Amino acid sequence: MRNPKVHILFDFVDSSWGGGNQFLKSIKRYLIRNNLYSDNIHKADIVLINSHHKIFEAIKTKIKNPEMIFVHRIDGPIRYHRKDGKLLDRIIFKYNKILTSGTIFQSQFSKNESILNGINMYGQISAVITNAPDDEIFYKNNHEISSKIRLISTSWSSNLMKGFDTYEWLDKNLDFDKYEMVFIGNSPIKFKNIIHIPPVSSLDLADFLRKSDIFIFASKVESCSNSLLEALHCGLPVVAFNGSSNPEIVKQGGLLFDYPEEIPGLLKDMELNYKIFQDRISVYSLSQIGEKYYNLMLDSYKRKKKIRVITALSLMFLVAHRLLLRAFIKLSSKTRV
Repeated sequence: MRNPKVHILFDFVDSSWGGGNQFLKSIKRYLIRNNLYSDNIHKADIVLINSHHKIFEAIKTKIKNPEMIFVHRIDGPIRYHRKDGKLLDRIIFKYNKILTSGTIFQSQFSKNESILNGINMYGQISAVITNAPDDEIFYKNNHEISSKIRLISTSWSSNLMKGFDTYEWLDKNLDFDKYEMVFIGNSPIKFKNIIHIPPVSSLDLADFLRKSDIFIFASKVESCSNSLLEALHCGLPVVAFNGSSNPEIVKQGGLLFDYPEEIPGLLKDMELNYKIFQDRISVYSLSQIGEKYYNLMLDSYKRKKKIRVITALSLMFLVAHRLLLRAFIKLSSKTRV
């Protein structure tokens, strides 16, 4: 008996383009390597959808094939970093209820906040499964800390919630005789002392990370940051903002701050105990995460308990929000975080 095949319904971008795109590319590679992927959605047994992306194609597929199993990867709540987030979250949660047999949250923070803000997963299988980068690209290269300590931060998004107030403070106040700092990605501010490098490929990014000593992560709200996980997978201890999912991702592999003024003291502590922090880094491999994803999708497929038929009332909802959601999708394609 063959294993059920999965199709990921997502517009993949080959270049570096947001954490969701990078992670889903990694999951797709895992499924392909294990002969569990179907390029043709109509020949797949299970469809993995992400947030609000490609939702109308998912609806059409569900109408044509009511027995198709959909599993939903929640990317949010989005309300914490987008002005239109509250309404978009409501729409995402509604589609989750209509379409899906299983839901994957990227962190306990994401699950708790989604429940608090109204998601209803009655009758579904759900699980918290973190992200993981491709470990053929992002892997450890443990080394002694440099004499002039090399700090690095990354962000594909230039959203101010990514912690740019902290990076601006560091640019003005960090001791650059002792530290060298590189920021890779898109930034809404111009740095005077921090070296700014535009977005690079995953291969180049991993090389930059392995040549660095400490990763500074200042983003305020994250479901589960790929940037943070990429650094940890490359063996970098982390100094991260103490909020959202960051503590549960960093665990013992770093230190947390509430205010940027705390960072110099934390860096000194990390310098003195560098090997200890390196050894405390704990992350799941892509194979482990891929297996967790597939097992949840397989459980959803085997149960096939309540076929989620789209009712007339649900169709009315879909039509009413069609134009609005398309506008959201168009906007999100320009402002992915």
